[in-house]
This record gives sequence, C-alpha cells and structure tokens, in this order.
Amino acid sequence: MKMPRLLPALCLFLSGLVCLAGCEAEKPPVWQGYVEGEFVYVAGKIAGRLDTLSVARGDTVVVGQALYALEHGYEDRSLALAEADLRRAESDLRDKEKGLRPEEIDQITADLRRAKASLSLSRLEYDRRVRLYASKTIAKEELDAARTAQSTDQEQVKSLEAKLATGRLASREDQIRAAQAAVDAARQAVGQARWNLDQMTQRAGVGGLVYDTLHYRGEWVAAGSPVVALLPPENVKARFFVPEAVAGALSRGQDIRVSWDGGKEPVAARISYIAPTVEYTPPVIYSQDFREKLVIMVEAVFAPDVAARLHPGQPVDVSLASVPASVPVPAPGPGDGGKAGGS
Repeated sequence: MKMPRLLPALCLFLSGLVCLAGCEAEKPPVWQGYVEGEFVYVAGKIAGRLDTLSVARGDTVVVGQALYALEHGYEDRSLALAEADLRRAESDLRDKEKGLRPEEIDQITADLRRAKASLSLSRLEYDRRVRLYASKTIAKEELDAARTAQSTDQEQVKSLEAKLATGRLASREDQIRAAQAAVDAARQAVGQARWNLDQMTQRAGVGGLVYDTLHYRGEWVAAGSPVVALLPPENVKARFFVPEAVAGALSRGQDIRVSWDGGKEPVAARISYIAPTVEYTPPVIYSQDFREKLVIMVEAVFAPDVAARLHPGQPVDVSLASVPASVPVPAPGPGDGGKAGGS
C-alpha cells in the first residue's frame, strides 16, 4: 500500500536521470592532441672549431643576433690576400689607361731635343761637304759619309717623335680590356673570401626561443652540422586527431579552443592544416575515451604570447566551443601545414 507514495519520487528520480543524460549528450566533443614544435636548425656551410657560443638554452633571440662563431684565422688571411690582389689589379689598370709616367715623357722629350740638335749639326756638315766636293777639295767618300750621318740623325728624330706621341696615349684597347678583366676577377675573389669569412659567424634568421645548443665550445663542427636549434613562436602548433566523420565539418581558418593541464582557461587557436589522408590513431593519443581507429590529423596555430607558454610534446584537449574574445590568433598562411617538424 506504500507504492502510490513512492511513485512520485520515482518519477522525479527518473526525470533527473533523463535530464542528466540530456546534458551529457549536449556536452561538446573534446579531442586529444599534443603541442608540436617545428624547429629551425642553424648551421654553416664551412667546417671549423667552435670558438664562440653566444647563446644558451632558454634565451630569446631576435633576427640578426649572433649565435656562434667558428675559428676564422684562415678566412681572415684569405680575405687580406684577395684584397691585396685587387689593389694590384686596379693599379695595373690605371697604369694602362694613362700611358707613360710624366718622368718617362720628360726623358723622351730630352732625347728628342738632343736628336734635333744633332740633326742640325749634321745638316750644316753635309752642306759644307757639298761645297767642298764641288770645289774638288774632298773625296766623294767624305760627302757620302756626311749624307749618311744626316739621314741617321733625321731618322732618330722621327723615331723619338713617334715614341713621344705613343707615350702620351693609353695602352692598346685589348691590353686595357685584359686589365679590366683581371680587376673583375680580383673583385669576385674578394667577394668569395668575404663570404667565407661571414659563414664562420652564424646569426639568427628568425626570432624565437633557443630550444637547444648541439655543440660545445672547442668541438669540431662539420659543414652543415647544426649548432643551435631555434623555436619561433609561429612554429608552435597544436596537433590533434579527429574522427574521419568529423573532419568534413572542419575548415582552415576555423576557430577552436585548446586547454591543457595546469592552464587557467582554454585559449584561442585557429586551424591551419587538415591532413588529406586518414591514419590509424597514434598510440600516444589512444585512450578509453578515444577509441576511433581511423582519424585525420589537424594542426592549429596560436597567438605568439600563447605559443610562448606551450612546450613541444605537451598533451592538450581541443574542442570547437566558442572562445571569448581575447588575444587574436594568426591567420593560416599559404605555407602552413604539411611539415612534420621536430618534436
């Protein structure tokens, strides 16, 4: 006879269960993921001993900041030698462009004056010998000798006049072109030597966190071997996996929210990449709450100040619930997505 009294309470209890079930059903889905960092490894093209390491793990660097320097004594001397060769080639070119030096011109001018004076004397002597020969005072051989001396002096004057005119001119065009080519080659050698020297000091091409240093001072660094690993804020991403049935509803540029253990509240992010193929759920993601076998990988980017608080490999939870207006997140660029990166 007590059943009628219990019936209202039972109905109320069942109604509560239905409401709770409805609320649970309306809870937005949450997908598991992790933070991914795409590192920038700084290396040089020339081998050498690591002499200076200007940064340490945890430092923040800006674009153009010096990171490390290798030994460069050989490169310094090579540049000095190349610059000396350039100066010599330029001096040779200037010499060929301006002809003989003033002192050499003065010497030729003095020789020409001397030759003209000798020609005047030989002409007088020849004229006198002609008169003496006409009066049958001298033999014909003496007249011939005077004529020969006059001709010799006249040719000497012509030779010196031509030499003086040539000395006042620049060198031939082919010689000048050869000298100019030597200058160009020397300049290229200087550029190559300076580039080799610059390669011994590596600077940051991007700003960000010094995530790791891979060599110690005094170690030999092979050509192409990274010395510093940088993590720019724009290279910090959330990588998560959604069921294939859900991926069709997502799009690049779509806003999401990301939370993690220890975070005060979810932060805004924006989808930058959706993988074009499906894959099996990675072991690091698989759990009792996430038992989908075929999933699609999605990446999202953060605002720089949010990215600075995250760490590669850190587990995160992702949902599509709206995020209150806060720090803006960067829009996905044409280069976003697809790279596996380091982690």
